[in-house]
Amino acid sequence: MTVDVGSRLRFVRERQGMSQRELSKRAGVTNSTISLIEAGRMNPSIGALKRILDGIPVGLSEFFAIVPEASSRFFYTADELTEIGKGLISYRQVGERVFGKTLQILSETYQPGADTGRVPLMHEGQEGAVVISGRLEVTVEGRVRILGPGDAYYFESHKPHRFRCVGQEPCRVISACTPPSF
Repeated sequence: MTVDVGSRLRFVRERQGMSQRELSKRAGVTNSTISLIEAGRMNPSIGALKRILDGIPVGLSEFFAIVPEASSRFFYTADELTEIGKGLISYRQVGERVFGKTLQILSETYQPGADTGRVPLMHEGQEGAVVISGRLEVTVEGRVRILGPGDAYYFESHKPHRFRCVGQEPCRVISACTPPSF
């Protein structure tokens, strides 16, 4: 059985109404550590996880026993999408949380020049998207393609990949990935 520690930590932290910054201060770890764990880019040791959970406070057994509540919501207005991006890239998530979910849907906006970074992204799962407006340069395993409105991509997410807005206008994309990676 695989446990998504990052999504579970985000769920427990948000349930307490606590920001990442507040938890990092209480737990005595850096804010970036909390962010990396919640994004699934870092797996903490049991000792580190216990120290973080002590900042909430919640015990290890309770943390792993939590069962996500099923959402009874089916519809979301544009202003109810949760912003999980920052800087020149906006990722607006459909649904209030992804804990316990197997699919993540995002409305993405890349400002001109926005780039996911020189270091390629890699994570488990699959992802795909359709470009709504603007132009997006997509790199997968070193292969580069510039996509415009109506163009799409779909690939296994463990392959190194990168996204960059090219052109003078923002690029809008509707994407989905499984399992959730943010």
